[in-house]
Amino acid sequence: MRLSTTSYLVLGMVALRGPSTPYDLKRATSRSVGYFWNFPHTQLYSEPERLAASGMLAVDLEDSGRRRKTYSLTPEGRAALQEWLAAPTPEHFEMRDVAELKLFFNEAGAPDDDVPKLAQEQIRQHEERIAVYEDMVSRHGDEDWARPRMITLELGLEMEHAALRFWTALATGTIDDLRRERDERDPR
Repeated sequence: MRLSTTSYLVLGMVALRGPSTPYDLKRATSRSVGYFWNFPHTQLYSEPERLAASGMLAVDLEDSGRRRKTYSLTPEGRAALQEWLAAPTPEHFEMRDVAELKLFFNEAGAPDDDVPKLAQEQIRQHEERIAVYEDMVSRHGDEDWARPRMITLELGLEMEHAALRFWTALATGTIDDLRRERDERDPR
C-alpha cells in the first residue's frame, strides 16, 4: 500500500502522542506541525480510518456516549513510519506563500501602492510568528520531552528571520544591500 504524506503525518502524530482520536490529532497538529505543514484538517478524520483498514493503526471504539474512535499505532504502522523516516528525501523544499505569489504578479496591479502595503503586512506577520516561536523555545526549550522537536523550531525561526530580512529590505529599499550581504557570506 502506498502511503501519502498525510498518512505519515498521522502515523507520526500517533507515534509521538500515543493513542489519539481524530480531534486529539487535530489539536496536536495545530500546535506543532501545523506551523509548517499546511493541509486540510478534515484529513485527520478520514486518514486514520484508512490507515486502520490497512493495518497501520488499531482502532478502539467507545461502547457508549459519543462512540469516539481512538487510534493507536500497530507494529506495521511503526515499521512503515520508521522506513519512511530513514528513506532519503529527494524532494526540494516546498513553499506555498500567497505573499510571494502576489509579489510575483505585482506589476499587474498597482505596485507603488500594493507592494509597500504587502511588505508592511508581511513584516508584521513574521515578527508575530518569531515571537510565537521564541515563546515556545523559552517555555519548552529545556524540557526533555521537547528537546527533539526544538531543532524543527530552530529551522522555523531561521526561515522567519530570513523572510523578515527580505520584507524589511523591500520595505526600506535596501534589497541591493541584502543581496550584497548574502554574496559576502557565500561568494559562489
